Amino acid sequence: MSATTTVPPVAPADSRITLRGHLRHTGALVRRNLLWIKQDPESMFDALLMPVVFTLLFVFVFGGSIGQALGGGQDQYVQYVIPGMLAMMSMTMSQGVGTGFSQDFNSGVMDRFRSLPIGRGSVLFAKLAVELGRMLFATAVLMVVAVLVGFDITSWPGLFATVGLATLFASSIMWVFLTLGVVMKSAQSVQAMGFLVLFPLQFGSSIFAPTKSMPGWLQAFTDYNPLSTLADAARGLMVGGPVAHDLWVTVGWSVAITAVMAPVAIHKFRTKT
Repeated sequence: MSATTTVPPVAPADSRITLRGHLRHTGALVRRNLLWIKQDPESMFDALLMPVVFTLLFVFVFGGSIGQALGGGQDQYVQYVIPGMLAMMSMTMSQGVGTGFSQDFNSGVMDRFRSLPIGRGSVLFAKLAVELGRMLFATAVLMVVAVLVGFDITSWPGLFATVGLATLFASSIMWVFLTLGVVMKSAQSVQAMGFLVLFPLQFGSSIFAPTKSMPGWLQAFTDYNPLSTLADAARGLMVGGPVAHDLWVTVGWSVAITAVMAPVAIHKFRTKT
């Protein structure tokens, strides 16, 4: 008697798939992720509620005191903090790509993807595209709430330029969280590690308050913090002020983070067992 062994099909290497094929696969996976959100609308609660809660909290709790330090009042603080919160949203919403990726690994979905004749990179880029869409949705909610609390949009081109800059920076940070999603064993671990990364960068920056009153060693940190340069560039673009230096520093950070972390994330994804 002879026994036969069925060998599961092996997905072709990415190099054998054309650019058109990669785009088609990415589009199909984007649709899959959007359908998942449709089936689980609670997954959008963070994108909907976080901008509302943070805006109301900082404007009405801290707005009066920090606004006086800025030489005005709550209205002055609204003009200061909203561009900074655009920077905050770009990083906070990026965390979701890591937790979602980890959940896909633990649920076995990634094993299914690896058995399909699709490009490995399509899985990563589809996840990035959907999370960037969630970030843009959160940004739109933030701007609606900002207008309701008194934010004055003085430059619409500056607003769109700020959103583009924040999207560029968010796409680079997502490679960091993608790497965590592949390396860490659970979504809870990714979330915990994300908070350890997010909190020092967010509160050790110029997002919520000027840095002049901070200790010298902390000011040195904020000077090199990409969230500070992103927030300051956003203020210059949206309400007026110097832009060039902070803009180019933010672009430089985005390019550098992507250049370092994208190859690491792709390598870890391909070699993960």
